Amino acid sequence: MCKKIAIILFLALNYFSLFSQENKVIPAPKELSFNSSRFIVNNDFSVVVKAPATSRVYDAATRMLSRLKGRTSMFISQYKVFNDYPDPAMQIAVEKPGKNVLYEDESYRLTIDAKKIELKAVTDLGAIHGIETLLQLLQNDDNSYYFPGCTIQDSPRFPWRGLLIDVGRHFMPVDLIKHNIDGMVAVKMNVLHLHLTEDQGFRIESKAFPKLHQLGSEGQFFTQEQIKDIIAYADARGIRVIPEFDMPGHTSSWFVGYPELASGNGNYSLEDKFGILLPTMNPAKESTYQFLDTFLREMTALFPDEYFHIGGDENNGKEWDANPSIQEFKALNNLADNQALQAYFNKRILDILTKYGKKMMGWDDIMLPQLPKNIVIQSWRKDGLVASAKNGFPVVLSKGYYIDLAQPAEFHYKVDPLPDSIALSDEQKKLILGGEATMWSEIVTEETIDSRLWPRTGAIAERLWSPASCKNVTSMYKRLDRLGIQLEELGLTHEKNGDMILRRLTGGSDIGPLKTFVDVLEPIKFYHRVSTKEVRYTTHSPFSRVVDAAKPDAKVARDFNTLVDTFMKSNNNSKMAGELKGYLKRWANNHQFLELTIHENPSLREIESLSSDLAEISRLGIQALVFLKTNRHSKDGWRQNSLGQIKQAAKSRGQVEIAVIKGIRQLVENVKQ
Repeated sequence: MCKKIAIILFLALNYFSLFSQENKVIPAPKELSFNSSRFIVNNDFSVVVKAPATSRVYDAATRMLSRLKGRTSMFISQYKVFNDYPDPAMQIAVEKPGKNVLYEDESYRLTIDAKKIELKAVTDLGAIHGIETLLQLLQNDDNSYYFPGCTIQDSPRFPWRGLLIDVGRHFMPVDLIKHNIDGMVAVKMNVLHLHLTEDQGFRIESKAFPKLHQLGSEGQFFTQEQIKDIIAYADARGIRVIPEFDMPGHTSSWFVGYPELASGNGNYSLEDKFGILLPTMNPAKESTYQFLDTFLREMTALFPDEYFHIGGDENNGKEWDANPSIQEFKALNNLADNQALQAYFNKRILDILTKYGKKMMGWDDIMLPQLPKNIVIQSWRKDGLVASAKNGFPVVLSKGYYIDLAQPAEFHYKVDPLPDSIALSDEQKKLILGGEATMWSEIVTEETIDSRLWPRTGAIAERLWSPASCKNVTSMYKRLDRLGIQLEELGLTHEKNGDMILRRLTGGSDIGPLKTFVDVLEPIKFYHRVSTKEVRYTTHSPFSRVVDAAKPDAKVARDFNTLVDTFMKSNNNSKMAGELKGYLKRWANNHQFLELTIHENPSLREIESLSSDLAEISRLGIQALVFLKTNRHSKDGWRQNSLGQIKQAAKSRGQVEIAVIKGIRQLVENVKQ
């Protein structure tokens, strides 16, 4: 009898385990089904790769072993993966080496049971994706680390899943680029777009025209050997590298060493301010194209990818309008306006790139129906994607994926390159290649860029990889938070560097009260930081204020706001009320401790009134909870006055805003008068 009961309990527990499993992987796999088994990880865990395979697979599997050891603290005996190992726990089988090109097969199949793990892929690119999925599946209970039994069949929705990093406005060194490549691999992105030139800096060595980097970079640039190293590092991880040399605008840094390229007559210097500036290449001089032919011959030989980005955006044409010889050129060539002149320029650059075996790519500013249809358009403006596809151009979406604008992950997650409502034919839909997150660097530095990229970029990665039906925001955030911790093992600094800034701001004092405050702050959104009159940002500005430590999608604030929303639907759940009161009491009491730190550190004065406001509205939130819990009415005017105080607290100061305003306002608004 006891044996029967034990069997029933065992089966029941396994049944519960099977149906309590949830997807922890981001991006979510195309097909995932759990079974009741577990593969227990121990010191004997081992991996083999079945030949034929490339070094990509062996190296990726070896890195997996190292990361597995780091997460579990196990002394796993295998330290390098070969194609032969006695009684392996995991087998990886690849049919052929993958080409790091658009439309290559990236699919994989992963199966896990109690005895073995099998990963099969058509190419080594798919195998790398499967390895990352396996690492995200790792779980533990009180006694062991394990992989849940499951079968996964996975492949990407879009072939182009990119990340743009702007190294022109603020330079980013090689190690940082490599860490972010590793982050891209973790979320199955496959295109690194390097924005290499800007008004503020020319960031790559040119042996043909050395004054470009010597005079246009303040000494901060990639040597050609470093670029080759980045490309090799990325290729070994299944990442393509696409360079962007923005032209004819955003080109001040070119003209410091070679002013003859410019449309104006001024003495050019590196710009330290941001925006749409005047300096523009002269498209009316044949010598401009001779220069660019030599330069592009050099750069196309350096970058092996078939696509080459020429920018082409935000040319205001003012230097062209002011130059008589350019106006004469337009008249002689029947070019009606500056748009036609830029189309002429683009066509000349296209001819050069075609000669050197490259396909041209540019922002949607360059999209004109008469251009050849093998040009790839990168859409950053409203309706740019639809217009490009309707005109027959392959297109990559970036509108809605500007990760530098400090918007929540949920916003980016809801932007779909192919929504159900899109007004395109089936053939036109095939022209939508995918998308790219864009990290422009006006207001980020080497210290802060990771915190603006990660983990939110994982939400964009899921939108580009996973099925369109994958839309559960709550699930996305749960998996994104887990991913954020895992990414630290790759050297990314999105978690730790904020505290480093806080320690500097407090002069080494206890950062506890300041961190409690910063945890519910977010930077102001969009481009308000660079457009405000509060401060004037340049490339030499300090980026070590509270706003630089605050995260764009504050988890503590998000958790609080979500809890308020759930509480309001729960008919005054007492447990939730207690949790909310705990949050609010902490913030109500925090200002008295933070005030001491603020008065000792002048750099914190800009957020003093905001901290005081948080304390005040937190007390209002506590009062609202009392009214709601007891179902009492407030005194006449209480709610109106409270909402007035909340409105005042919602005003940003120090370029940050209180991110729990939404939740506290919701509590107050639901109090009966």
